[in-house]
Amino acid sequence: MGHSLMRAYTSLALDMDVQWHAPMPEGPKILAANHPTTTDPLYLVGLLAEPASFLITAALFGFPVVGGYLRAAGHVPAIRGSRGATVDALVCQVEDGRSVAIFPEGALSPLAGGFHRPHSGMARVALRTGVPVIPIGIGLQRERIRVSEANVDGETSIGHFYTSGPYAITVGRPLTFAGEVGDREQVRVVAGQIMDQIRDLARESERRIGPSQVVPAGAMSGPIWNAGVASAPVASRDIL
Repeated sequence: MGHSLMRAYTSLALDMDVQWHAPMPEGPKILAANHPTTTDPLYLVGLLAEPASFLITAALFGFPVVGGYLRAAGHVPAIRGSRGATVDALVCQVEDGRSVAIFPEGALSPLAGGFHRPHSGMARVALRTGVPVIPIGIGLQRERIRVSEANVDGETSIGHFYTSGPYAITVGRPLTFAGEVGDREQVRVVAGQIMDQIRDLARESERRIGPSQVVPAGAMSGPIWNAGVASAPVASRDIL
């Protein structure tokens, strides 16, 4: 039901443009995408014929309607300070034959463009399971993003909502990795390789929809991963 509803909504409300570098492989897989808006998980659902578990900030599970949908659909909350429990939960989903989706930036992408440095959880799930990683790049017109705040369990949660306009997705070729998940340097390299692919695919998507208007510098929050150069660590709600 969720897949059909989201496909129907995106066909009516969005100018959706999806291009594929390769077909989606059979079996469980890891979708890894950039994260310009809070609504990205809803729109990526339509890429898969089968259900998938998305790693979503735990704050969204506190919203009455949205939270109920997320739980019923089997999505996984990103719990701060879980000491690896979130990664374990994603691995269990994959071992049960279910695909998972991760936004490795660990936070919403900066409004002014660019990308946060990737967290390591995506790479650890890939190394522990050996399933293919599908890099995905999202492009949109940033001036259409609506920023809103909500108070959930005493904490202020900021959302970036995109409900109309061009929304481009480029799906990359599957990547596979092998190695020791306890090797921190290898985990770092794998995370960087995946994020580089996501960054290139996102820019490809952006080129198809044309340039966005420049967002004032004050709207940007947090450091950026840009042109393949890592900035300082990102403070994030995502423990990955």
